[in-house]
Amino acid sequence: MQRVKRFGLWQTAKVGGIIYFLMGCLFIPFFSLQMLFHDISSFPFEGGFFLAMPFIYGIMGFIFTALGCVIYNFVASWTGGIELEIETIGEDL
Repeated sequence: MQRVKRFGLWQTAKVGGIIYFLMGCLFIPFFSLQMLFHDISSFPFEGGFFLAMPFIYGIMGFIFTALGCVIYNFVASWTGGIELEIETIGEDL
């Protein structure tokens, strides 16, 4: 058994922020299609919001991943962390 004792705050938050940014980029085509088929005046935000959305997702992903790391590290100090069983499939030469 291996144990995740703590997460590095900044590195994990950076990766989380990038993942959320990329997920936000995936939503742009769907919202753009929706704007094509519906009356634009019924949308509460203009088209520029959809271009800013991945950046908003990325920033919020960074913040909440960092917060999750802080909470995990705090709880893991009490409980010892999450245990993982890791299997080595092949050896690198």
